[in-house]
Amino acid sequence: MRLYVLIPAALLGLAPLACGGSDPEPNNPSQMQNQYGASTYPPGQYPPGQYGQPTQPGQYGQPTTQPGYTPPATTTPTTTPTTPQAGTSTGQATPIAPAAVSAATPVLTAMAASEVQGMQPEGGAFAGQFQDGQTLEQPFNIQPGKCYSVIGVGLGVQELNLQIVAQPAPMLPPVVLSQDNTTGPNATLGGKGQCFKNPLPVGGPAKAVMTVRGSGLAVAQIYVK
Repeated sequence: MRLYVLIPAALLGLAPLACGGSDPEPNNPSQMQNQYGASTYPPGQYPPGQYGQPTQPGQYGQPTTQPGYTPPATTTPTTTPTTPQAGTSTGQATPIAPAAVSAATPVLTAMAASEVQGMQPEGGAFAGQFQDGQTLEQPFNIQPGKCYSVIGVGLGVQELNLQIVAQPAPMLPPVVLSQDNTTGPNATLGGKGQCFKNPLPVGGPAKAVMTVRGSGLAVAQIYVK
């Protein structure tokens, strides 16, 4: 019987403690300020992390830079335009009348007398106004058993090159049959008895091709025997 009397008495002793305490009211700004110090947080301001206040710069739209800080300016990469190098022109030279290169005629005649003795001109001479790297072509037919040479003279050019080129068929690439081994503005293909001889028993279409380095005039003549 004593146990039942002691339990109600103990509960009555705890009642004043439960009722007499004054815990801070949840979400009461004034009481939270008292906990952190009213002089530290003026009215309307709350400790970091409370009531939606950001805990560090950059959260919830707060600025990420300190006052007086200027972010570095961004630059857009630029490219430097390249200039085409000289000596890259290609294509066909402008054909001109051989008479327009009359200054080259004495040189061409002297080279023919020295390089292609006993040979006859195949058609007429062909001439052109050249830019660097341009070519000029003269079509002709290679005859079976015949031997061919080409002589060329340049005016103002640095290098003149000569070739004899065959076109086996429209769908096949051209074939270089012979080319000069000289240097300078004048060239000889097949001189001194070294003319190109057709090894086949049949003929076919071909062309003599002049290619020039530098700019100027050039004239050439095909010879046959």
